[in-house]
Amino acid sequence: MTDIASPNQAAGKSPGRIVVVTAGGENPWIMVNALAARFADVTVLEEQPESKGLFLRRRARKLGWLTALGQLATMIASRFGKRFTRKRAAEILETYQVSGTPDASVPVRPVNSINDADAIRQIRALDPDVVFLISCRMLTSGTLAAIPCPVLNFHAGINPAYRGLMGGYWALVNRDVENFGATVHLVDAGVDTGGVLYQSRQTPARSDTMHTYPLLQTAASTDIAIAGVADALAGTLRPVDVAGPSRQWYHPPIWTWVWNGLRRGIW
Repeated sequence: MTDIASPNQAAGKSPGRIVVVTAGGENPWIMVNALAARFADVTVLEEQPESKGLFLRRRARKLGWLTALGQLATMIASRFGKRFTRKRAAEILETYQVSGTPDASVPVRPVNSINDADAIRQIRALDPDVVFLISCRMLTSGTLAAIPCPVLNFHAGINPAYRGLMGGYWALVNRDVENFGATVHLVDAGVDTGGVLYQSRQTPARSDTMHTYPLLQTAASTDIAIAGVADALAGTLRPVDVAGPSRQWYHPPIWTWVWNGLRRGIW
């Protein structure tokens, strides 16, 4: 009897079951498309967006209401500002030959939250070899313990110095442009504190802003995501020690963002 290769195998894709967890969006789909082009079996679990009210209350408990409201104002301004950066965004996509348009051939399963029992059931039913996170909720310790395979995360920042949010922006604000980049790391119970697997670094253009920093970091880093997943599939994950300070960052409050933009041209 003659074996017949599956379509994915015939296309030269590597075997392996990968579940990508994300809240969706252009940047995550750049990574999903890159993984789906390399590996045979990729499924997306897409979370529902978190409400702004929940975000605000949680952030206020950590940082106070004034800072939380200032950060929310920056997020709103960022959403409206994206319409003025489409030319630069198109340049980035063209430079790195990537696409953020969802591929209809990649299965997408909606979930409310990765931490819901339903999401965990779906992951177990899919029986992945590796779970890859990008732009999703932080996993609870219970969820992490329930996933019976390596869990990797793509972070748009250089760990451990720029854990959390807006890592590229804060690297520029801190005059630390050599640490403008991205990290693929193992996931543990902390915020971007898991073992570092791979990192990439970029030099942003003068026309880049907070609206395009994450796009640049993602588009330029599909290779380290593929490398991390390939290592997980091969059982050769080797975290590396990264020396230096460790700090969690958040969105800048609107007054900080405007001040750095007007004074130093860092938007």
